[in-house]
Amino acid sequence: MKKIISGKLYDTETAKEIGSVYHGEGPRDFRYYSEQLYRKRTGEYFLYGEGGPMSRYAVSCGQNQWSGGQRIEPMSYSSAKEWAEKNMVADEYMEEFGPVSEDAERTTLSVSIDLATADRIRREAQEKGMSVSALIASKFS
Repeated sequence: MKKIISGKLYDTETAKEIGSVYHGEGPRDFRYYSEQLYRKRTGEYFLYGEGGPMSRYAVSCGQNQWSGGQRIEPMSYSSAKEWAEKNMVADEYMEEFGPVSEDAERTTLSVSIDLATADRIRREAQEKGMSVSALIASKFS
C-alpha cells in the first residue's frame, strides 16, 4: 500500500517490516485485524493495519453499515518503540531498538542526518557487532 501523508510517501513495498501482530480468529472474524510496523529508509516509522468491519480499521460504507478497511499511520520513534514493546518478542525489539538494560537510565534522541552518514554508522556498528545506540554511546563515553 502507498499513501501520501503530510507531503511524505509511505510505501509498504519499499519500507522494511520490523514486526507484525494479528488479533482475532482470522479474516472471517469481523473483529480480526493485523498490524505491521515499518521503518522507511529515512528512519521514520509507520504502522500499516487492516481489519474487518468490527475492527479498529472498519470504514463506514452507508448508514449504519461497515466494511473492513486498511490504513497507514505515521509513528514517532517513541510510539514505534511503545508498539514494539507491546507486540514484539524481546529479541526482535532489541534488534531494532538496541539492547535494553535492567537498570541503566536511557533516553531517546531523534536526529536527522544524511543517508550516507546513516549508512556509515550502521555499517560500522555491524562490523563491530554493536547496535547503533551502543556505537554512538562508545564514541562519547
